[in-house]
Amino acid sequence: MREQLNFYIDGKWVAPAKARAHDVINPANEEPVGRISLGSADDVNKAVAAAKKAFVTWSVTTVDERKAVLDKIIAIYQRRLPEMAEAISSEMGAPMPLANAAQAPAGLGYLIDARKQLDTFDFEYDYGKGRRILKEPIGVIGMITPWNWPQNQICAKVGPALAAGCTMVLKPSELAPLNGIVFAEILDEAGVPPGVFNLVNGDGPGVGSVLSAHPDVDMLSFTGSTRAGQSVMENAAKGIKKVALELGGKSPNIILDDADLKTAVARGMLHMAMNTGQSCNAPSRMLAPKAKYEEIVQIAAATANAIKVQAPDGAEPGAIGPLANANQFQKVQGLIQKGIDEGARVAAGGVGRPDGFNRGYYVKPTVFADVNNQMTIAREEIFGPVLVVIPYETEEEAVQIANDTPYGLAAYVQGSSQERTRKVARQLRAGMVHINGAQGGLGSPFGGYKQSGIGREGGPFGLEDFLEVKGAFGWGDQA
Repeated sequence: MREQLNFYIDGKWVAPAKARAHDVINPANEEPVGRISLGSADDVNKAVAAAKKAFVTWSVTTVDERKAVLDKIIAIYQRRLPEMAEAISSEMGAPMPLANAAQAPAGLGYLIDARKQLDTFDFEYDYGKGRRILKEPIGVIGMITPWNWPQNQICAKVGPALAAGCTMVLKPSELAPLNGIVFAEILDEAGVPPGVFNLVNGDGPGVGSVLSAHPDVDMLSFTGSTRAGQSVMENAAKGIKKVALELGGKSPNIILDDADLKTAVARGMLHMAMNTGQSCNAPSRMLAPKAKYEEIVQIAAATANAIKVQAPDGAEPGAIGPLANANQFQKVQGLIQKGIDEGARVAAGGVGRPDGFNRGYYVKPTVFADVNNQMTIAREEIFGPVLVVIPYETEEEAVQIANDTPYGLAAYVQGSSQERTRKVARQLRAGMVHINGAQGGLGSPFGGYKQSGIGREGGPFGLEDFLEVKGAFGWGDQA
């Protein structure tokens, strides 16, 4: 069991102001796998003060100096990838093949991307005679990250913030904090100057709310639920802070009537179930043409039934593990029952644990048919391996149903005509559209419309989020 009761503040591990231990639970067996401390306002104040002091010098470092620091971080992260994967798997249940191939490397990818941006990004440029644009670091960044893709979200914030010249205080999820501790050790070994990066573990009321309202925090970068994001915005509004939010989703997956159904439907179901459905951009609403509806439901159900549910440490590639925590397990079970109560047909899966499991937060890959877009399971983000299949009559109706959601993170469209899929893609109100399973690579913008968030992570878009724009006039000779 890994234990770290101290916080990383001003370049060293320091004891919390008030001792309050918290067990980290392994979702595969419901037993403690680690122990941390939950912080308080005093710990946040100390960390923010360290970041504010460090900003004076870190903000004026050269691009080459920041490149050198990021290069060291990347090298150490690569060396400790196996340890990072093990920490993530043990605390949030990702099967080891997924932890090794995606969960841990996702964080590394964002660090590499941030370093790459420094080779080409223009922090200063002229626009006309005597006028100069200066892009400068915002200041102290408060960062609050979730448990579902923990390193992905930590590095999507820390990488570009470091590249921009900002300093920061990170509060990772108290439900999956061990990977954050490993990450702090990596930055410490890399020689990140004291106070530039600080980590305070804790819950929302004790640390998150204090951080988001702190007068010396210049910006909040938050990833999590839309409800929690609203709270962060309310707290930040008191100080007119900049806020970047990456929130929930209920992403549509439009299967056009000319699609290769076997490939498109199976691909959609497998993508939905990856990471046990705990991805904000998961294609959770499959929109199917009525003429082919039952065939699509059958393919989705057969695919779901073939997905293996296994313990993380011995899982095969493609298998899914447990949900990440007890609250999530109860939420998903409740929403599956809600779907049944509202009249949806269970085509695969359903309530309860899969056969062979009597403990751990395991759920059955589930497919609901006979769903309309007003049902709870079509409106709310379930965040589990639960697919709803909704019929449509025309392409226009499919687009209307797809956009009939408060969310707008991702959308998917599958069909054989490039012209037709592009036409549909242009009409979808989402920050990302995936055509026939295509995925974004390093540098692609990640973020959404509507209640799915504000701002983008990745590439120059992510770096821009941590910069202020200054117009300097009379910079040179006047014409």
